[in-house]
Parts: sequence; C-alpha cells; structure tokens
Amino acid sequence: MRAQDSATAQTAIAVPVAPGPGRPATGRGSAARAGTLQATLGVTAFSLTFPATAWGLEGFGPWSLVAVRTVLAAVIAGGCLLALRVPLPGRRHWAGLAVVAAGVVLGFPLLTTLALQTSTTAHAAVVVGLLPLTTALFSALRVGTRPSRTFWVAASAGAAVVIAFTVQQSGGALTSADAYLFAALLVCAAGYTEGGRLARVMPGWQVIGWALVLCLPVTVPVAVVALSYEPVQLTAHSVTGLLWVAAGSQFVGLVVWYRGMAAIGIPKASQLQLAQPLLTLVWSVLLLGEHLTPAAPLTAAAVLVCIAVTQRARG
Repeated sequence: MRAQDSATAQTAIAVPVAPGPGRPATGRGSAARAGTLQATLGVTAFSLTFPATAWGLEGFGPWSLVAVRTVLAAVIAGGCLLALRVPLPGRRHWAGLAVVAAGVVLGFPLLTTLALQTSTTAHAAVVVGLLPLTTALFSALRVGTRPSRTFWVAASAGAAVVIAFTVQQSGGALTSADAYLFAALLVCAAGYTEGGRLARVMPGWQVIGWALVLCLPVTVPVAVVALSYEPVQLTAHSVTGLLWVAAGSQFVGLVVWYRGMAAIGIPKASQLQLAQPLLTLVWSVLLLGEHLTPAAPLTAAAVLVCIAVTQRARG
C-alpha cells in the first residue's frame, strides 16, 4: 500500500458547486487553512525543542543527546516506512534528502545543543527569530519564489522585532555560543527550503522519514562512541527531554511542518515561525523557571501583526 499525503495529492469526491453568497469556494481556501494549521502545529512542537534540550542536557552530553535522539527518531520513521511499504525515493531526490539530513536532522540539533551548554533558551531563540527571513531568502534563491514587497517588509520587521527582544532578554551581550547559533540558522534554512521543495513531490512525512534513515550509518556509531565517553544520568527531566526532541521535534513536528509548507508555500509557512521564540520563552518560564521582562506581551503583539501581514501578502 502506498501512503498518500493530502498536502501533495487531492482527490475531488464532491459534486462541484458554484460559489455564491453564503456559499464560498472551498477548494484552495480549505487546503490553505489546513496547511496553515499543520504548519502552526509544527511551530508549536518546535517551540518546545530548546526547553526539552535543556532538560536532556541534565542527563546526557551534547553529542550523546543529538545522536540518540536522531537514532530514536529514525527508528520511528523507519518503522512507519516499512509498515506502509513505501518504496525508495527516486534517485533524483536523494541529493535533496541529503541536504535535509545535513541541515535539519544533524546540523541544527547539534549546533543548537552545543550552544545551549552556555546559552539560555531565551538567547538561543534569536536563531528561530531569524529563521523565517533566512528561509524565505533561501527559498527565493533555490525554488524561485518571488514574494511581494509587502511580504519582505513585514518579514524583515518581524525579524527585527524578535532580534531586539531576544537580545534584550540576554542583556545585550554576545556569547561564545553565537557562532553555533548563526551556523545553525544557515543550515536549518537550507534544510527547510529543500524539504519544502521535496514535499511538493512526495508526502512530507516521507521527506523527513527518509532523511532520518539516511543518517543512521552516521548516527548509530556516533551514539555508541558518545555514550561510552560522555556521562549519562537518567532522570525524569533528561528522559522526557530526550523523548520529546526525538519523537516530537525530530519527527512528528517536521512531518506536519513539511505538509504545511507544501500546502501554503515555503515563504508564508516560514513566517509562522516568528511566533516560535515567544512560545519558547513561555515554555522556558513554565518548564525552566526563567523570567521574562515586561516587553514580552508588546513583542508578542507586534510579531502577531507581522505574521498577519505576511499571510495576507501576495507573491
């Protein structure tokens, strides 16, 4: 049986009805709403990644945490691919899957985990604040998308607001983790762009599934070596953090994220991530006990306005 993905294949089963008063067209509109919802669920899952990583680092070393989370996510993904008897991707797709694997599966988790050893989650959120704009830039270069000027102005404004807020949260001081964070930004934007492109020709969950499986020859030996060198302390926090970044962030979150990008386009989906740093800060307060400044609600309102503009902008 071959799995079908509603983000890439739609089958009309209802008799078409002409739109009119009280009876709007539902085809593209409903697909766009579903895509926006899926991308939003992905952003929500991603917003828990930094707090969960901080929990994981309480009991695992950085290399162990990243390698084990990737192996666990690959086991879940590989099990789904085998259960549904999904055939191997075409040869022309493997290069793109390798970019997804290098950027999203390996690069971003490793670089941000290394950064979180010395950085707070609030400071690390600057990466996610810049990610929507960077992803839109990569998309314009890679797949030829041409958003409108209004889109770019709103996206730039939203990124500037998020950067100002996160820098203020960290006291305005740059740390040694910044090199990791900005490198993570670049590799993740490339992986998101390539994954969004592939999600147009294959189901989104298969994109991340095959990328995870592709990494197994690297992650399994790294996990074995890292676990033998880095101390491990299994606690409720460390195990919960590991399980979330493996199943929630690394697989389920990316599945709905790529489906959303395929439905509404890479630039618009990427702008939904402007809300991710603020969500991360909320989780940081609830889960890690960090404190927010009074600027948080004002920043949230400004970012939501930018998101609304980018979602309505044509391009």
